[in-house]
Amino acid sequence: MKWEGNRESDNIEDRRSSGSGLGGRSIGLGTIAIALVASYFFGINPMTVISLLSGGPGQIDISQSAPAQPAASNEPMVKFVATVLADTEDTWGPIFRQRGSSYVQPKLVLFSGSTPTACGTGDTASGPFYCPGDQKVYIDLAFFETMRERFQVSSDFAQAYVIAHEVGHHVQHITGIMDKVDKVRGNGSEKQANAMSVKLELQADCFAGVWAFHANQARDILEAGDVESALKAATAIGDDTLQRQSQGTVVPDSFTHGTSAQRVRWFKRGIDSGQMSNCNTFEAQQL
Repeated sequence: MKWEGNRESDNIEDRRSSGSGLGGRSIGLGTIAIALVASYFFGINPMTVISLLSGGPGQIDISQSAPAQPAASNEPMVKFVATVLADTEDTWGPIFRQRGSSYVQPKLVLFSGSTPTACGTGDTASGPFYCPGDQKVYIDLAFFETMRERFQVSSDFAQAYVIAHEVGHHVQHITGIMDKVDKVRGNGSEKQANAMSVKLELQADCFAGVWAFHANQARDILEAGDVESALKAATAIGDDTLQRQSQGTVVPDSFTHGTSAQRVRWFKRGIDSGQMSNCNTFEAQQL
């Protein structure tokens, strides 16, 4: 991927040197996940589990972080993230103008360990994520090392795909898609909620492909093997692949992100067409 020398975004918050910024006890997304599993399979009140895992009874405190520091632009990985974020800004801005609206740029937060967000406490174990409550993408740069070690995926474009996927969630939020999905998920069963989550994630994959299409047309960023590396990353993080690796069996009703084949298919739809209209996973006959 050709990115060196391109514009870097100013929408970077670097919280890595300020610690988690949490007062009192905090909970991570991993704790919440355990609580939800316990509630679903064993009928235990999830707040009871959260209380136990976070140290017993008492109020859970999620406070605001210390003021973010400017990103250290001399760090190659930070420069890369800032450049990819800028590229998404330069792509989605014109797309939104063509649709008769304005693109609200998200912030991207670099953190280490854990950090407070408007969606609760985020931690490294959760991987990169987007919080609609504060319109920010959160990334611990250690995740890219995990990609290299666990999934044998190390190309710049594969890492850019991860960032573009989270920005895709931001696009879903500011266009109202995410709110509609949340309402449906809140009124349905666990199985139905998971199915809607899969469609949301696959659409974000498709939006990442839309970004890549336009970025390559405008700035010629793609090199030989880049698309294949992104498809390899999409394959590695499919629900079926991860479940097979971790537990030896696959439980389709528990999928929340889609199978490897589905993630590859929808990313390709985006990068092949460059059209948001081709990313409507919610009305697709087949995912």
